[in-house]
Amino acid sequence: MATTRSIEIRTEIPGPCSRDLLARGETAIAKPLHVYLPVFVAEALNATITDVDGNTFIDFAGGVGVVNVGHCHPKVVDAIQEQSARFVHTDFTVVPYASYIELAERLGDLAPFAGPTRAAFFNSGAEAVENAVKIARLATGRPAVIAFEAGFHGRTLLAMTMTSKVQPYKAGMGPFAPEVYRAPFPNTYRGPSATEALAGLEQMFASHVAPSQVAAIVFEPQLGEGGFLPAPPAFVEGLRRICDREGIIMVADEVQTGFGRTGKMFAMEHYAVEADLMCVAKSIAAGLPLSGVIGKAAVMDAPHAGAIGGTYIGNPVALAAALAVVDIFAEEGLVGRANVIGTLMRERMLAWQARWPQIGDVRGLGAMLAIELVNDPAAKDQAPELATAVIDAALERGLILLRAGISGNCIRVLCPLTIEDAVLDEALAVWEEALESVLAP
Repeated sequence: MATTRSIEIRTEIPGPCSRDLLARGETAIAKPLHVYLPVFVAEALNATITDVDGNTFIDFAGGVGVVNVGHCHPKVVDAIQEQSARFVHTDFTVVPYASYIELAERLGDLAPFAGPTRAAFFNSGAEAVENAVKIARLATGRPAVIAFEAGFHGRTLLAMTMTSKVQPYKAGMGPFAPEVYRAPFPNTYRGPSATEALAGLEQMFASHVAPSQVAAIVFEPQLGEGGFLPAPPAFVEGLRRICDREGIIMVADEVQTGFGRTGKMFAMEHYAVEADLMCVAKSIAAGLPLSGVIGKAAVMDAPHAGAIGGTYIGNPVALAAALAVVDIFAEEGLVGRANVIGTLMRERMLAWQARWPQIGDVRGLGAMLAIELVNDPAAKDQAPELATAVIDAALERGLILLRAGISGNCIRVLCPLTIEDAVLDEALAVWEEALESVLAP
């Protein structure tokens, strides 16, 4: 029996229509908007993208973790269309609407907080992070923020200051926001250990900033752009102890880890402690701009009236999409599906690692997995050129992959959690072919 393939490559990559659009963009689009892949999308459905030349790819990028329920899920599309026909915008803080309250209630029920919660919605992950810091500063009366090495929190001024990567995010962008300090993040492959990272944080209180001046410690339960490094439980529990001891607000940046990606609805569910605030975005609304801060009621309610807001916060069309996303997760069991996908992928990745020593590490939670490429497994010297070559070889064969890590030597997976088994198997076979073409002696 013939096997149905999702991938269909009809032209060279990029094809003539994509090349024409790239040429037009040279004279119309600002050059700092670097285009990662040279193919232009015409349509997308679930885990596939078809470009303007008729080439169909399997998408392991997912709009950088935005389409956990797949591209153009029918229930999301219906919700968008229905809401758009009724009203598109009023500004919730001027003329409110019920969907804002409904999503706040539903996410409060889902989020890993034992007591009462509150939520506020914004537009992007960076906005959520900046507003979480504002809330923490107003709740504590303190100015300072601690973030971590290899963390990514966004590109607006404060979020960019908190981000730990110079190129391309911070080069030439100073002066940066004041009162932001950076602590070590544990790395089970390269070090430091959880104990060493916590000791480094404690040392900061003596050498850089007094804990009595720190409003918030902001961390990703699993680093996203920084290389898909999960925070060890001992580290997260240590952060909680420090925050409790010093009266600091603990903020979990779940922009990339949230909505099932790690095999839990939210990554903080992997740990035996709670954050005080959580930032969510990306897959919350299946591609529409929406983010939020969810947190303990006492912290969220501490700022004065009007302290947070914005014209487009909690756009009603995006909220309709988000409510559909929550329904889809429940109806289709996507949190469980993330664990199935993750198990299948991890087994294949570990087999690749046994075959090719240049795969120095396989890591991640649930379906949020990555491989790290090195030139020498003993030296663990980072090999971004190998990662780039594998990604290019995969694209030629019909699979879209993304890099990660400070040096760009990791290849990560952010495929839709709705991907079918056959499509997943096809994608992993293509990835393996790409690895073999680059790594085989």
